[in-house]
Amino acid sequence: MTEPFLSDFLAPGVDPDEVPELAALNSARPLLDAFITLFRGTEAEVLMRLLVLREIGREADAPRWSPDALRARFTYLDPVKLETVLKRLRDNALLAIGEDGQYHLSDIGRNAVAAIVMLLRFGEEEDAELGFLTAQLAGLQAVGGVTAESLGHLLSKLNDLTWHFEEAIASGSEFRILDARRRLSANGRWLERGTDILNKLLADPEVDFDIARIAQRIGLAQSRLARVDAAFQRALNKIEAQRVTLGGSGISSSDVAAWLRRLDIATLADLAEGGLAAVPDLPLLAGGHELLDRAETALGDDKARAAVDATLPPPDSSPVGTAPDAEDLAMLEHFTHRLEALPEARPLQYVIAGGGFAPASYRLSLLALLADGEDASPVDGPIGAFMRLPLDVRFGDELVPVGEDEIAAINAGEVVPRATALPAQS
Repeated sequence: MTEPFLSDFLAPGVDPDEVPELAALNSARPLLDAFITLFRGTEAEVLMRLLVLREIGREADAPRWSPDALRARFTYLDPVKLETVLKRLRDNALLAIGEDGQYHLSDIGRNAVAAIVMLLRFGEEEDAELGFLTAQLAGLQAVGGVTAESLGHLLSKLNDLTWHFEEAIASGSEFRILDARRRLSANGRWLERGTDILNKLLADPEVDFDIARIAQRIGLAQSRLARVDAAFQRALNKIEAQRVTLGGSGISSSDVAAWLRRLDIATLADLAEGGLAAVPDLPLLAGGHELLDRAETALGDDKARAAVDATLPPPDSSPVGTAPDAEDLAMLEHFTHRLEALPEARPLQYVIAGGGFAPASYRLSLLALLADGEDASPVDGPIGAFMRLPLDVRFGDELVPVGEDEIAAINAGEVVPRATALPAQS
């Protein structure tokens, strides 16, 4: 039966029995009443109830306690307060008394203690919620009781972590990014455990459709978290490029910020004393007439500057005797003389070799230019003289090994002097 006060929270005309979301909670009223008993009252009362209940449930070999044994166990508590705590736990079905007059935990009390112990265990770690949800999901999977609601809690936590990490990156704060990165690292084993659970769920061909749908969304959320570490590194690299080093001390702006973060508020206030002003120092206060006079002066100066003669200054005479730098064609002229004295056809590698790879490459490019023919040569000059040499250059398709003078191999080819024309017979 629903409690009469529930109708006070519902809209007019709505009966509590017409709200299906309340049905599951109403069916679990005994367990909810146990937690209400534990957590109702002042903070000190709640702590004392949890303390007594945990200590009674901690004894596994002898789970039954006589009143004298309880008083001996809790000698550090006031006897009257202890009796009050025991009576409240007994009246609300968290503690039971057997026919022999000894205390022991009820089934609901033991379940409540087990749930609290698990929460306290995860409370010692950085992300208690993700660890608790993953462990709870693993337990439900072991007994075949995974529900869409339990998966939804895990999905919500993963999305919340993703939002937290993205916000840390967007802040541009090195310290927030490092804290978020440590948090992601601490949650690594829970993410891996969650992946194993999802793989087993999705491998089941008879899994419920809603469960499979939420499991796939959890997989996408975990994939986003797996990529966050790279985003952290990119953000830290960007901060590293902008970090300022204070002179040659080796101390960076990040070191100074980290040192300031470790100081208490009183020390920071002492450091800031005399360095900050509540209002800017105004050396002059001007009214409307003063500002108008200043504006008129500025406008008059603009007109005066516009009226200034803007003609160009007279040209300067150019310096005499300055000649442009001439190109160094000494290597071209030397190569021309070598080819003029070529007595017979010679292989390409012997013609261009000498002085290393760079001079050989230059000579090979000149021979390629010579192969274009005399018609492509200029009228005069060293280049024209080179291109009018009576030589034929023939290139092959195969490579010929050289292995010296920084040349490993070269195209097969040869440079052939043209035969001198014979005089006509009379």
